[in-house]
Amino acid sequence: MTQPSLGFVGYLRFFWRQLTSMRTALFLLLLLAIAAIPGSLVPQRSSNPNGVTQYFTDNPDLAPVLDRFQAFDVYSSAWFSAIYLLLFVSLIGCVIPRTVHHWKALRSQPPRTPARLSRLEGFREVEVTGNEASAAGVTPATAVEAARGMLRGSGYRARIIEGPGAAMSVSAERGYMRETGNLVFHTALIGVLVSVGIGGGYGYSGQKVIVEGDSFSNVLLSYESFLPGRFFDEGGLEPFRVRLDDFEAVYEQQNPDAYGQPIDFSASVTTFEGDDSQGDTGDGVTDVIKVNDPLRIGGSDLYLLGNGYAPLITVRDAEGNVAFSGAVPFLPQDGNLTSLGVIKVPDAEPEQIGMIGFLYPTQTTLETGALASNFPDLLNPVLSLQVFTGDLGLDGGVPRSVYTLETDNLTEIAGRTADTESLRLTPGETVDLPGGRGSVTFENATPDAPATDLSGAVPRFVSLDIHRDPSQGWVLVFALLVVAGLLTSLFIPRRRVWVRATETTDGGFRLEYAGLARGDDPGLERAVGDIAQRHSQRTGLG
Repeated sequence: MTQPSLGFVGYLRFFWRQLTSMRTALFLLLLLAIAAIPGSLVPQRSSNPNGVTQYFTDNPDLAPVLDRFQAFDVYSSAWFSAIYLLLFVSLIGCVIPRTVHHWKALRSQPPRTPARLSRLEGFREVEVTGNEASAAGVTPATAVEAARGMLRGSGYRARIIEGPGAAMSVSAERGYMRETGNLVFHTALIGVLVSVGIGGGYGYSGQKVIVEGDSFSNVLLSYESFLPGRFFDEGGLEPFRVRLDDFEAVYEQQNPDAYGQPIDFSASVTTFEGDDSQGDTGDGVTDVIKVNDPLRIGGSDLYLLGNGYAPLITVRDAEGNVAFSGAVPFLPQDGNLTSLGVIKVPDAEPEQIGMIGFLYPTQTTLETGALASNFPDLLNPVLSLQVFTGDLGLDGGVPRSVYTLETDNLTEIAGRTADTESLRLTPGETVDLPGGRGSVTFENATPDAPATDLSGAVPRFVSLDIHRDPSQGWVLVFALLVVAGLLTSLFIPRRRVWVRATETTDGGFRLEYAGLARGDDPGLERAVGDIAQRHSQRTGLG
């Protein structure tokens, strides 16, 4: 038989029905989760731009292929956005018709009593003789009325139905909260999607390294890196300032199996908001930032991501002038905080000076003669410096990372390939640079402390992630509604029950009990039996 042609409109209706089916919505939800996996396998430009650059360096053949498929921009890629939008449309197409249908069902009366209750689940039949009915003072009408009152008290919607002949029955149903929970689940899921989209569009995240004693102001130029949302406006940055007063790290020293493992990190800060954020005009508010315990200020969350040492370095050139002085953050390279840092001195005379330094908080010497650190705290700090001279390339207009030093066009004057070994300094020590080019000093941050106490000789720094998501409160609300709706739809059964009383020829009557579940309801038969028992006790027939 030849099937009729659907036509253009028919195909549109067909695809719309397929898209808005619950099966498709669940499939798209699963597909969205799978599509997010590449974002955890390769670095993303939105969160780790340096990692993407390093990935291109390490995988020069594979990286361009992945980039063609937007693997480094997964969450803003065309294919991820397509899945996201299709899921959004599918959920809306599912929820709206079901909500309308559910609203009509809530306003409708329970259905009529089936003619043959014996075919339903949990069917029970009780014969009441005329003598028993007279003794209890019960008639079919009062028995049905008692059943209606009992069922309403149990949360059922119930109504009395006049049957054929001398039969009367009560029809009751409950469990509409199951479908309500289902709709709440899907509506809240839409709310989560919308909230995440709004938060991603109007929010931002940025990173900042702060050395003890320094401050961070919430202005765009203060960030080390800044990743705005698509609709971000710089005017939306709330004015606040955070000063790092002290950083304390606690390491395990009692358990030999976990020696040197971090126990606690605490960054003591003073915060200034509003007008006070422009200077120390106010007293500020003291607070502490810990791992997994962010600081909430100005609508932003400040997370403690990392920490390390920032040695105070002073460099004097050949003429004795201070060409550089300040704290330089050194990046940790291992669990014992062996740290790598770069010092660039473009104002040195007669040549610019660059240094690659290694800080060993607790210096020890390996069997090979190489230096290492065997504990992350400052018990025996030593700074090793490789020194280079030449053009640092800072005047060419090309951005350069403060954590790397391009040595291709530089001359090494102290280090592995030079006649002079790497310079080694302890806190408070000054060493001359080779060839009369000046000197370098490893400043002691606590010069008045006893010589045996080096715990504060090198300032600490913290790496903060400043994150603002204006919709995170709504995401939490919708997430809780998702869980509540899911639990409601899983654990509340949807069922209908009937109690019918039919007069018999001896002046008595016959009571029939039965139920019908919508979906799987293993407790239905037991529930019908419980209704029959309670009804018998209520009418005095039990």
